[in-house]
Amino acid sequence: MAKPRLRPLDFQPIQHQGEQMWLLRDPWQLSDRQLVFPQALAQMLLFCDGTRTPEEIRAALTSHLGATVPFHVIEDALSQLDLAYLLVNERFDAERRLRLEEYRAQPFRPPALADLSYPGAPGELTALLREYGNEDTAAEQHSPDPGAVARGVVSPHIDYQRGGPVYARVWRQAAPSVLSAELVIILGTDHNGGPGSVTLTRLPYATPYGVLPTDLSLIDRLAAALGPEAAFAEELNHRHEHSVELSAVWLHHVFHEAGAAPCPMVPILVGSFHHFVTAGGHPSQDPRLERFLDTLQRETAGRRVLVVGSVDLAHVGPAFGDSFEMDAARRAHLRAEDAGLMAAIGRGDAAGFYQRV
Repeated sequence: MAKPRLRPLDFQPIQHQGEQMWLLRDPWQLSDRQLVFPQALAQMLLFCDGTRTPEEIRAALTSHLGATVPFHVIEDALSQLDLAYLLVNERFDAERRLRLEEYRAQPFRPPALADLSYPGAPGELTALLREYGNEDTAAEQHSPDPGAVARGVVSPHIDYQRGGPVYARVWRQAAPSVLSAELVIILGTDHNGGPGSVTLTRLPYATPYGVLPTDLSLIDRLAAALGPEAAFAEELNHRHEHSVELSAVWLHHVFHEAGAAPCPMVPILVGSFHHFVTAGGHPSQDPRLERFLDTLQRETAGRRVLVVGSVDLAHVGPAFGDSFEMDAARRAHLRAEDAGLMAAIGRGDAAGFYQRV
């Protein structure tokens, strides 16, 4: 291999055989192989950026660690990365194309989390989601106004075990809007998406209740605005991404409880805007995003559209890798920050929301 380049991966610290190590997780799961790297060897991955030969990677790691690293160790590590399709090369490209063809050949996008994060049987799922509704102690104060039809919903995508009662309250409030909608658009966080990416799929999403139909005409027009290659470049992210799925299940549950056929639902994954924040920029400066939004507005004009932001607020505390406890002062500060974000959303104040971020 000439100049190895590592793919974007999820690195998770783990304890293995009593040692602190790094688990390399492939978001596309192209291989069943799971690679675990010791702390020192994991530093090698910093130099797998496509600009160095294996010999130069060895030299850089030796300098970085201040200790000689045998070349066969580098060779073996690179071979293992290659076998797991974790390097950008022809072998990876061929496997990616094969998996994408397999994904697109399906009649629908099957639920990835059924029987893992929630029951796969419709009856059991209904019982669980109703139970979360019963756990919502503020349900009476938050009963939906039958005449109130919203155009937007902010729903969590945290796991149901943590967020069940919050989901129940959100979707109870959203029920009149869902049942009156002609089209639902779910914007989900793409945890593995590239900076500023907007990723479509032509496959409808399935849930244990059946298949949520999609709007292929709208998807094709949005893809044309983004550029077809960019719109589907990371389509494999849809296979396992939980953000759209966890809200789609509740959306379908609302239709199921009402005995109503679901309207079309268009799933859209959105990557990080972190690069705008760090560079002092703004998403409105991206012509591609502007074309996408202009097309979305134009193509849905005159239709009753409900837009769902399937998003979470801050993930903080030891459960999410922080070294600090969430004491009373931190909780109060976080609550105030979140309240400010939500107030900006409620006002439709995009500039104020972005400034708070």
